[in-house]
Amino acid sequence: MSAEPALPAEGWRRTSPLSFLVGAVTSLRGALLPVAAALFTSRNWDWGLFLAVLVPAFCLIFFFRWLAWRRFRYRLGESDVRVERGLFNRTARSVPYERIQDVSLEQAFVPRLFGMVEVKFETGAGGRDEIAIRYVDAAEAEALREAVRAQKGGLVAALASEAAPPAEEQARTLFAMNPRRLMTFGLFEFSLVVFAVLGGVLQQFDFLLPFDIWDFEAWLGLLAGPGHRLSEFGLATQAIGAALALSVLGLLGLATGLGRTVLRDYGFRLEETPKGLRRRRGLLTRTDVVMPLHRVQALTLTTGIVRRRFGWHGLSVVSLAQDAKSESHVVVPFGTMEEIAPVVNTTGFALPGEATDWHPASRRQRNDSIALTVLPLVLIAGAVAGLGVVFGARIEGLPASWPLLAAGGLAALGGLLGVREWHLWRHRCHAIDARQLFVREGWLAPHLAIASRVKLQSVEIAQSPLARRRGYADVRFGVAGGKLEMHGVPLESARAIRAAVLDSIAAVDFSRLPG
Repeated sequence: MSAEPALPAEGWRRTSPLSFLVGAVTSLRGALLPVAAALFTSRNWDWGLFLAVLVPAFCLIFFFRWLAWRRFRYRLGESDVRVERGLFNRTARSVPYERIQDVSLEQAFVPRLFGMVEVKFETGAGGRDEIAIRYVDAAEAEALREAVRAQKGGLVAALASEAAPPAEEQARTLFAMNPRRLMTFGLFEFSLVVFAVLGGVLQQFDFLLPFDIWDFEAWLGLLAGPGHRLSEFGLATQAIGAALALSVLGLLGLATGLGRTVLRDYGFRLEETPKGLRRRRGLLTRTDVVMPLHRVQALTLTTGIVRRRFGWHGLSVVSLAQDAKSESHVVVPFGTMEEIAPVVNTTGFALPGEATDWHPASRRQRNDSIALTVLPLVLIAGAVAGLGVVFGARIEGLPASWPLLAAGGLAALGGLLGVREWHLWRHRCHAIDARQLFVREGWLAPHLAIASRVKLQSVEIAQSPLARRRGYADVRFGVAGGKLEMHGVPLESARAIRAAVLDSIAAVDFSRLPG
């Protein structure tokens, strides 16, 4: 590592002495299961042997965590945040204040037990250039966040550990979820992820089981007896048994969705503060994120197949501080439009009104999309029918009508996919006004994107070879974390939209904007 200018010793700070204890407990928790599994498979379970392995491992973990804590330090300089870490290979990293989009606070379950907070400096680079400080107490975490924001604002602010959090009376609650709303939200978050997790665990630790869980014939043997007995009760009883099995599956899905929702969104509160939108949520892992309003580029309004029938929607913001985490900026996870509208107004955006001039996608794009979806299946169906006429009678074990049945199934599938493409086109439209542009898509689970013309980063017109011949294009707008697209726009309209957005961006002198 190249030599760096010496910095004042009093400018460097260490994390809380409890941070190495938190790290040791977290590491030990991850080591317990493998150690227990190894001892269990030895078929000589002995608590003395278990402790003889665990205690030295615990001591080593504590020792190395203490060394890591001693070798970690951070400093808020005049122009950047600097962090030095490493036992044998020292690493020094720095992030200039102008690249820091926001500072978020996070409390996982174990650090929360000790009152510790993790401070993350978000750069909007998908996590590649982020710096995290683990762990400090809550007061110092708030002081770090305020000091960085003061530096970004051009002020000279020193870090003071005794600094108090921002006054709560300055915050105005925009949205909150009580336990009843949280439980209702959980019922709509049906999920069978528990089976995926269970399958992963069984795959990793299948050697602990007395039989091979992936042996299909063994499972058939285990179910042969009950299956024969069940068949004796008749079709009605078998149907009742299948319904009960599906009911149990549904209850597990509801319980899984409810559990995930409670863990993620417990105590959800969104507030308007002088610094922006402040969101706090989480049961085991508590997060505290502030999203500056001037960095919000776009909004996304979503709903689900079932929840839309009851009037429930979700609202997310697309911010310059957003990284690869898809749910990091959900501001209203489950609310009515009456509750969402004030949040939208606070961000400086506006929902589309009755006067909004919506434009559907090009009919040529619709026809091409349907043709490209249906024609391959129709051609394959024709080929199957032709081959069946030639070779059908020579294939043993299949009925003579199998070519027609296969061809009919493929043709029916093509028809269904064509109807789906038509419905998607019916619900795909866009609009643009003096300040914003709107993109609405989706059939069963529609979503609406609202973007500020001034805050877009780029505008691109994309055409496939077929689109060039047919005279339509996709208009792509650059936003943080991805692209916002208008599909199937007539070429002349696409060019007019690009010119209007670029004129809006060019009319603003961003060097004179605050922050």
